[in-house]
Order: sequence, then structure tokens, then C-alpha cells
Amino acid sequence: MNTLLKKCLTAALMFGSLLSISALTPASAAAPTDDLQGKNVVLVHGAFADGSSWDKVIPLLQAKGLHVVAVQNPLNSLDGDVAATRRVIEQQNGPVILVGHSWAGAVITQAGNDDKVKALVYVAAFAPQKDQSINDILKGKPAPVWAPALQKDSAGYLTLSTDAIIHDFAQDLPVAQARLVAATQGPWFAGCTDDKVTQPAWQSKPSWFVVTEKDRMIPPELQAAMAAQIGATVVKVDASHVAMLSKPADVAAAIVDAARAVK
Repeated sequence: MNTLLKKCLTAALMFGSLLSISALTPASAAAPTDDLQGKNVVLVHGAFADGSSWDKVIPLLQAKGLHVVAVQNPLNSLDGDVAATRRVIEQQNGPVILVGHSWAGAVITQAGNDDKVKALVYVAAFAPQKDQSINDILKGKPAPVWAPALQKDSAGYLTLSTDAIIHDFAQDLPVAQARLVAATQGPWFAGCTDDKVTQPAWQSKPSWFVVTEKDRMIPPELQAAMAAQIGATVVKVDASHVAMLSKPADVAAAIVDAARAVK
């Protein structure tokens, strides 16, 4: 066989091998399925907590290419927490997915009117209507079993007892971790419950709602009712009030779904 013929046969075999490999390789292997670069997630903590309550969710979101910032709320009023959240939103380049846990549902409902915010994610949170406060939402409903465990200081700030956090706030966490949550909780000003939302962002922004089905702080039925009122995409999680700590992968997945929907 002459040299030219050998070269032609070799080239043909190589070409055939490449075709076979490309036929067996899915397109998804050549490029990532998520295109989340340039999108921002702003996480807003609720009462009796601080920004560290998101520490299990943050690395999961970062692994998807999202830029993530956790707000440190003063927990002194709706206006004060909204102002802190708006400062963080202002610092972001590109679209923002705004996430709120518990009391912070009221915060993101107001702060989410910022033009940079493209989606809202409520995690076991309140979702007030226009001119509605937390007390308005809870009016006529039975007092929760943990209410007597609230402790108010001379300045009017509330904290939860360690026992209430272990048994009602974070009952699906190991006791040692629940004790850490109790030790790092942020005192919440009692007057926050009377502060009213003036312009609900969910009226003009798409929303997601993580309903925690073992919640003893905000009843799952109330969460589901609020989610239906705002037309949210609902994700049910078998978790306590602190799903971001006990089921972080589920919470992160809901946030990623919201981020994928943002253009």
C-alpha cells in the first residue's frame, strides 16, 4: 500500500471515530445547562435570626454561578429593614432575585419594588397585602403555643427562649445546632408587627413560595393561603420554620428555579 493511500485511510478512520464520539455525547456535556452568571441573589433573614441563617444555602447557590449577598437586618422596624435591604440591592450589578425568610417576607414585599429586583422568593414567610401588617394577617387567629416563650427587654425587643427554639422554631435541627441558633438570634422590635406594607412588590414581580410543612411558627395552612393570594409558584418542603438550615438543598433549588426564570 502506497504512502498516500495509507494517509487517506488513516484520516477516514479518525473522522469516523470523531463522528461516533459526537453522536454518543449529549449536547449538555459540551456546555453547562445553567446560565446564571451575572444574576444576583439577595437573602434577607427574619426575626430571631441573622445573616448566618443562610450559611448552608449560600455555597449551593454560588456553585450555580450566582452572586450571593446576605443582608444584616437591624430588626428595628419595617422601614429600617427595608432600608438595609435596599442598600444591598443598590450594590448589585444585574438582575436581583430577592429572598425573604419569615418576617423578611414583609421586608421583600416592600423592598422588592426596586427596578433591579426581577423575582421574589418567600421562605416560610409572611406575604402582606397592601396596607397590611403582620398583626393584620394574624388577627383572629389563635395565639401560637410558643407565644409565652417570648421575652421582651426594656427597649421593647423580643427574643425567643432556647427551649422554644429547640422545640418550635428549629425542631428538626440537632439540639446542639438549635442551641447555636438561639445563641446568635437577633432581637426583634415588637413594634414591627404593626408596620404596614404600602406597595406589595408581588403585584408586579413573579414570586415563589417555599411552604414548610412542619412549621410551628407560621402555620403551613397560612403560608399556603398567602402563596395562593399572591399567585406564587409553590414548593412544599418537609421542614420546620428554618428550612434553609434543615433542608438547604430544597430551598436553594427553589431559588435557582426563580433565577432561571429571570431574564
